[in-house]
Amino acid sequence: MKTPLGNISRRDFMKYCATTAAVLGLSELEFATKVTEALAVARAKPPVLWLEGQDCAGCTISLAGALNPSIASLILDTISLRYHETIMAASGYLAESTYHEIVKAGGYVLCVEGSIPTADDRFCMVGGRPFREMVEEAGAKAGAIIAVGACATYGGIPAAGPTSAVGVSKIIKHKPVINLSTCPVHCDHLVGTLLYFLTTGTAPPLDKIGRPKMYFRELVHDNCRRRYYFDNDMFLSDWNDPAQKNWCLYQKGCKGPDTYADCPVRRWNDGLNFCIDCGAGCMGCAEPGFYPEMSPLYTAESERSRNIMARKTAGLIPPKEDKV
Repeated sequence: MKTPLGNISRRDFMKYCATTAAVLGLSELEFATKVTEALAVARAKPPVLWLEGQDCAGCTISLAGALNPSIASLILDTISLRYHETIMAASGYLAESTYHEIVKAGGYVLCVEGSIPTADDRFCMVGGRPFREMVEEAGAKAGAIIAVGACATYGGIPAAGPTSAVGVSKIIKHKPVINLSTCPVHCDHLVGTLLYFLTTGTAPPLDKIGRPKMYFRELVHDNCRRRYYFDNDMFLSDWNDPAQKNWCLYQKGCKGPDTYADCPVRRWNDGLNFCIDCGAGCMGCAEPGFYPEMSPLYTAESERSRNIMARKTAGLIPPKEDKV
């Protein structure tokens, strides 16, 4: 069978499609069928234009370090990543000419990693041009726009600095922006969103702040393995006390009750672990208030942390019925 992946058996191809839909949270039978049909008849690879602003390249590393290549390769072999400053072979004038060719043609998927400074354009220049200008230019002719990671969605850590950094939706206001928050972006979130757009031609259903509901509809707190200890006021106070090993991390700054993301279920590093299970509280990186409103990170002294306990005391965070 000839597919965008080359010559593989129909059985293996169907397995790829079914597994992709299920693992990425798109498990409905009819959607899995659409995935199969769309990828089987694909002729041209939808171009992807990836821009980087004020960032640490962590989202790029997250995607490049995915540990399940059978799913990642399915998407990356189907979508043409035409321009990416960090991983592309070209540089200088050749790279910039590629960028202009893609923008001129239009209809691409624009992925933006990193925030955009508004205090002064000189805080982030690419190829001698303000990054803000490039985002505006590329966004104008994009078929879809995806803000990749906490910095690109709502400003992230740079928003707490002197550059007055903002997310993509503050710069591109005439088109919808798909916000994939968390720091860094989860590779499943990115690949799944690209897959959804490829198979439907539209963005997935979004919440009120532009995040795909299929990944950001539940609180981290709702599925946390330490939830029992929160409900029973058993809060870790001493990292070195073995008796407190699995206790709730609220007093250590955990923002799980105030953060919508599927981290406890999807987990990271091919489903191996995530922040809370490795002993660090949720930093709230999926929320617009990250980083300024969430700091200090490792105490319960931030505004968000105080609000969490106030709601618990008032009974606005009811105990989970099925404690484990």
